Amino acid sequence: MIYFYYGTDIEKARQKSLELIQSLLKRKPDASLFKIDSEHFDVNIIKEYIEGQGLFSEKYIVFFDKICEKKETKEIFLDLIKEISESKNIFVIFEGKLDKVTSNKIEKKSEKFINFQLLEKEKKSEYNAFALADAFANKNKKESWILYRKAIDAGEAPEALHGMIFWKVKSMILESRNSLWKKEELNSVLKELIDIYHESRRGESELETRLESFILL
Repeated sequence: MIYFYYGTDIEKARQKSLELIQSLLKRKPDASLFKIDSEHFDVNIIKEYIEGQGLFSEKYIVFFDKICEKKETKEIFLDLIKEISESKNIFVIFEGKLDKVTSNKIEKKSEKFINFQLLEKEKKSEYNAFALADAFANKNKKESWILYRKAIDAGEAPEALHGMIFWKVKSMILESRNSLWKKEELNSVLKELIDIYHESRRGESELETRLESFILL
């Protein structure tokens, strides 16, 4: 199943992609989330995601981040689009501006698609919530904080950023291959993220400020 968001309004297309992923993860809390971009494009891994299912979950949720940026990956990707659409797993495709032929091919195989167009007078900066999650995974506090502030300043919801970090930590626990983190550390971090979320829901703290403090500690 494919959900496809693209267009010249890159910020909005990315935001809606992340919001969809958040919604899907809430509905399928045991699903495994994976991200693939043009720099880490691997046909064999994509075919595994098409055909496989997680050890502890019923489905994979796979986020394709600007796969069509490079001509060589775009051509291979389009050859796989029929198989991707027929998979039992869920694929969220995010792209910027695309040529009509490419967008039409993906649209025809998508469960849902939206083309976000940026008005000529609008100027918007792009941020990457997944980069924040990766920086946090690499224990880079300074980079994590900079990316967090950029995302917040660009209008991203703290809930979405909290979710990206949460699911990154959960993925690292399941993979058990991260040499930077001990499993006890990851479990402690996951518990704190859960506590932060519930505190904000109860009105005991503001999520934006609480999450920023957590990133810096």
